Amino acid sequence: MSDTPIYMLNVLWFQPDGGAARYREYLKASWPVAKKYGGEKLESYIPEANVIGELDADLIFMVRWPDQSSFDGFIADPEFQAVQPLREAAITNSLLIRCRRDD
Repeated sequence: MSDTPIYMLNVLWFQPDGGAARYREYLKASWPVAKKYGGEKLESYIPEANVIGELDADLIFMVRWPDQSSFDGFIADPEFQAVQPLREAAITNSLLIRCRRDD
């Protein structure tokens, strides 16, 4: 497994009634676990307007992980697995896209 950092692009669509608040609960519960594996939330954005193409997501953010095995450890962690129902109750759809830097 490579020790190259990976970047996970998260694109989220919230449930209409309280989804954003439930997602904040999920982040509060899951973020300490992510930090344990070296996860670092870089930036977060609320899309405002489409200039080219269509994307009606509610939130977009990027998380940096030290390497793929760190991310895999996070996903497999029982403490993270236990809070997944919070995430599922908060969103209607999501994308998780692994990226690499274009340096």
